[in-house]
Amino acid sequence: MTLTKAHLVDSIHKVTGRSRPKSAKLIDSIFEIMKQTLEGGEDVLISRFGRFCLKEKSNRRGRNPQTGNDLLLGARRVVIFKCSGVLRDKINGKR
Repeated sequence: MTLTKAHLVDSIHKVTGRSRPKSAKLIDSIFEIMKQTLEGGEDVLISRFGRFCLKEKSNRRGRNPQTGNDLLLGARRVVIFKCSGVLRDKINGKR
């Protein structure tokens, strides 16, 4: 099962006793801070979890699937996630 924002809200509601609207606002605030940080070109590091980083991708060749024509795709920035060693060990059953 995929973890969704609604699952996060419900978990925070159950653990902290906050109302669901307050829990949703908390999650929205955290995500907004993360988005603003990444937009500003900085990494988001969450200790013992991982790091969200920006990666610069250069121009690359592509193909229009409908026509088969070659085209040039522009440079762009993408977000990548690098798992922490602690989380990697937990995923792999190590302690």
